[in-house]
Amino acid sequence: MHTHRTYEELEQDIKAYIQFYNYKRLQAKRNGLGPMEFRTKAA
Repeated sequence: MHTHRTYEELEQDIKAYIQFYNYKRLQAKRNGLGPMEFRTKAA
């Protein structure tokens, strides 16, 4: 587990995780597409 020394470090890691979760994580049930790729193809 990573320990953050400042609030800013914590905030930066949270923002990076949200970016990853919303745009980059791949899911097998969506044929290996990330969430935004899936939404783009579905539209």
